[in-house]
Amino acid sequence: MSKPIVLSLGELLWDMLPSGKRAGGAPVNFAYHAMMNGADGYSISAVGEDELGDELLAETAKAGIHAVIQRNAWPTSTVEVELRNGIPEYTIVKGVAWDHILYTRQLIEVVEQADAVCYGTLALRSPESHATITELLKKTKPGAMKFFDINLRGDHYSKELIEELLDAATVFKINDEELLLLRDMFDIRGTSGEDACRWFLEQYKLDYVILTAGSAYSTIISKNGEISTVDTPRVEVVDTVGAGDSFSGTFTARILLGDTLSEAHRKAVNTAAFVCTQNGAWPEYPAKMTDYLAEAGK
Repeated sequence: MSKPIVLSLGELLWDMLPSGKRAGGAPVNFAYHAMMNGADGYSISAVGEDELGDELLAETAKAGIHAVIQRNAWPTSTVEVELRNGIPEYTIVKGVAWDHILYTRQLIEVVEQADAVCYGTLALRSPESHATITELLKKTKPGAMKFFDINLRGDHYSKELIEELLDAATVFKINDEELLLLRDMFDIRGTSGEDACRWFLEQYKLDYVILTAGSAYSTIISKNGEISTVDTPRVEVVDTVGAGDSFSGTFTARILLGDTLSEAHRKAVNTAAFVCTQNGAWPEYPAKMTDYLAEAGK
């Protein structure tokens, strides 16, 4: 069986952590973990014509991600990450390279091959990248998974943008804090979290809605009525940077490779738990990752 091609659209950046800078950005984190779980991971983004950009390209190549990265005159993105009890708080600078991704024939050709495409709200904050990414989403092949991992950051989103991206999606992932915000935004009142997720599933004709609740649990609802709920494993948390993205990338790769919903969900949960025990979003997997995941799942 050939490897599925999993592609991310959006930000590639340096997370400036207390322990030093680490390569990241939610979409490319997704691609890395999809790759580590059996897919071919591709990332579309942009970095500056600067030393930080050179270093990011080297890091993506070292990680094994197929980077389709434009270079432009804007600075390579850096994000200040402050950890409070292991939970990251982000300070995101505007006017960076990935705000200016150009719509090109090369990008179209890559997107047309993808079995799954991941995107979020942040990279669409600027008119140029917004136009590019929304046009690229129209170029996916029939049946491709379009994974909208909402990833709300600061004030870099609007209801109109979220509606536009939901219209394009087949999978919608949201965390419990984001769901509270969206319940007000979409006037979904007097229902449980699960019912609110089902509202999005039906309203936007999605295949899956994924709700994560940090250290408590996660739930996935499918269009055929199947529901999977898994408690989050207890681990010693170093930081949670990239944990949600690792969940998304693992789930996508495993569904494309033929796992059942419950199998893909369990692997996604356990991969995210592992990432929480590591520094940064792209940790090397242990040689016996399957043993670790089996143990974490107990």
